Amino acid sequence: MSYSLSILDKSPLAEGSNAHDALRFSVRLAQRAEALGYRRFWLAEHHGAPGLASSAPEIVVSHVLAHTSRIRVGSGGVMLQHYSPFKVAETFKVLAALAPGRVDLGVGKAPGGLPLTTRALQWFHDKTKKSDFEHQLAELDAFLKLGVAEDHPLAGALALPVPPEAPQRIVLGGSPESAALAARYGWDFCYAGHFNGDEANIERSLDTFRSATGRAPLLALFAFAAASQAEAECQIGPLRIFKMRFASGQSVNLPSPEVAAEFARQAGITDYRLDETRPHVIAGTPDAVRAQLDALQARYGIDEFVIDSPVTDYSLRLASVELLAGAVHAAAL
Repeated sequence: MSYSLSILDKSPLAEGSNAHDALRFSVRLAQRAEALGYRRFWLAEHHGAPGLASSAPEIVVSHVLAHTSRIRVGSGGVMLQHYSPFKVAETFKVLAALAPGRVDLGVGKAPGGLPLTTRALQWFHDKTKKSDFEHQLAELDAFLKLGVAEDHPLAGALALPVPPEAPQRIVLGGSPESAALAARYGWDFCYAGHFNGDEANIERSLDTFRSATGRAPLLALFAFAAASQAEAECQIGPLRIFKMRFASGQSVNLPSPEVAAEFARQAGITDYRLDETRPHVIAGTPDAVRAQLDALQARYGIDEFVIDSPVTDYSLRLASVELLAGAVHAAAL
């Protein structure tokens, strides 16, 4: 079976490391991924997370582009609710002008942090003018092209420069609604399987996008390869995600009950429910991981997997990237 592999990197701080070490390893990992034939290297956006160094993915994207030559590099993704769509368009047009044909603009609607960091990021927002995610996406899409419509209050504003090739536009989401939104505006879609591994939801979301566009979506998921199944399972540990559900119907994914309690404290919320889930992680020997990817490709028609690692140790992450690339490429021969 034939499909591409890509990487989603959060720039985690391994034990005993600092932010400089984490970002330096991100560059090293991207360079090795490029040599191994991975298609993309994405940087995530997280705020107020002591264990992660990637709070400004657009800066790290620029640095990684400068230290690689072929692999596509982008955001996985920009948390659009915090920013002016005009400025995001400018930023990624500059990146696309620096590295034509290699830049991805992935956007998501999650906050990427706790309420206090969201408040700090949005401190100067005019709350009366703050749009929902779809309206923000529509504005961003317009500014990435020619500009907003003549009847828009920002008509005439042009996001420059005009790059030789526009960044590839990708909505990151975990629902049929997100898939439909991406299709409606002509964006590609990446399903966040590392946060929502419900098989029925995956199938509905992917089918929604494919039926509307005729294009294959991307699938992001946790995967880790090691020399043996036992070693892989040992390194992964008890990975869990806690979905915090509010009375409003909104929800947010958090790593622990303690972080959820802090989220509630910062937000001043008492009415919520916490659901513990064990995200699906494909782990094992390289051949075993490849076999599971093959099965997912056959079931969902996936052309590209975006691999997120549940492991922070740098040597183990690098080894997994190498082992998985070797297994997939060998099977394709």
